Amino acid sequence: MMSSEHLTCGWLQQLLIVLLKLCLTFAGPLRPLNGTECTAKGPASYILVFTGHWSPYAFPKQYPLFRPPAQWSKLIAVSHNRHFRLWEEGAPASVGVQNFSEIGVTVELMKAAKEARKRRAVGAMYRTAGIPNGIGHSSTELLTQPRNSLLSLMVKIIPSPDWFVGVDSLDLCEGSQWKQEVTVDLQPYDAGTDSGFTFSSPNFPTIPQENITKITPEMPNHPANSFYYPRLKDLPPIGSIKITRQRRSSDRQTPMSNHILPNSIIPRHFSATPLDCEVSLWSSWGLCLGSCSRGGVRHRTRYILLRPANAGVPCPEMEEQTTCVSQSCMRLQ
Repeated sequence: MMSSEHLTCGWLQQLLIVLLKLCLTFAGPLRPLNGTECTAKGPASYILVFTGHWSPYAFPKQYPLFRPPAQWSKLIAVSHNRHFRLWEEGAPASVGVQNFSEIGVTVELMKAAKEARKRRAVGAMYRTAGIPNGIGHSSTELLTQPRNSLLSLMVKIIPSPDWFVGVDSLDLCEGSQWKQEVTVDLQPYDAGTDSGFTFSSPNFPTIPQENITKITPEMPNHPANSFYYPRLKDLPPIGSIKITRQRRSSDRQTPMSNHILPNSIIPRHFSATPLDCEVSLWSSWGLCLGSCSRGGVRHRTRYILLRPANAGVPCPEMEEQTTCVSQSCMRLQ
């Protein structure tokens, strides 16, 4: 005859088996956080090329020519996993993103990335030199690991209040394979920390802080905005990145490169962006001038706020006149 102790142990064992089966049935297979997992056998080496397309041909409105002229900051890139975000559209900018997008300082960004690297959420950090013109190239070499297959990067638009271009959590791995080539056209983003409308706006903090948003031809919806092109559905790319995988032998000991590419890269051509003329409101009517016998004339004027470019709508007349009767003539009548 079995003891009560043996019966109890057997009953508990059966209960645990039933509970385990139920858990496996409802939970299904274990999944990584992003729904996919990079199962590549080893690391991958890439060349990252950033190209600026910011020209007066594609972006004629308020194009900065001096103090300072149109240019790009250094590029900041981070390889990471789903537990880290360098920046995110629709979310508030961190202190690091604010400092970088407003004044180009990278200290806080790098500090946050280094802290995340201690938690193994970040693999490596990269940077390139700035580009002294709106059109140009910079590049660096990346070495990505399967556990940190995502890439995020930022480049500040100079001059600007808090505008930048970037990529958020681009996955370079697909299943067990590293992608061979990735090209992304870049659009401008507003960090939501400064309320300036134009490239050269003075510092004007946004209180309370807003979320990071993409800048479009009609957003912000204000004619003074430097990217306001109401005739366009989408802005042309102001920049782009091209990431190309390269062969890297296991015994290669050369240091990772970080350099400006020569101008031998074939430039991309975009359609000219039409810029319509913008004029002020009419002034008040002037005094009525002229003789009482033949009648008088009065004038009003307006002035050009923005001259047209690239076959945009031409400016209308800047002066208008109409007949009138002066007050002195009316008193004589």
